[in-house]
Amino acid sequence: MPGYRQIMNDNSSKKDAPKAADPRADRLKAALKANLQRRKAQARARKAPETDKK
Repeated sequence: MPGYRQIMNDNSSKKDAPKAADPRADRLKAALKANLQRRKAQARARKAPETDKK
């Protein structure tokens, strides 16, 4: 039975889990960065003086 306990206590599958989340984290990080840049551009456009008004 010593082999059975070793298999049940094997944590190798837990070590692989963080690697599976990396592509999702990278995708979310890129989307967040793009969203922030877009919002900053919108804020700059609102702040800029409008020269077309009469």
